[in-house]
Amino acid sequence: MINTLGKFLIVLGLFLIILGVGVIVFSKFKIPFLGRLPGDILIKKDNFIFYFPLATSILVSIVLSLILYLIFRK
Repeated sequence: MINTLGKFLIVLGLFLIILGVGVIVFSKFKIPFLGRLPGDILIKKDNFIFYFPLATSILVSIVLSLILYLIFRK
């Protein structure tokens, strides 16, 4: 049980490292439409800004699900 938990934490840590490096590398590339799709919620008040990228989140989720499906299908 402990051995399995240790392996899981190592894999999770490696995944987080890869994800962090990916965020750093891909933050330099700007995708023009990402974050400005119709459906993203933006509320501006006097000194308050609320932004929730709903449509962008759904699009990224669909693309990642499709990629993972193609990688892990049997």
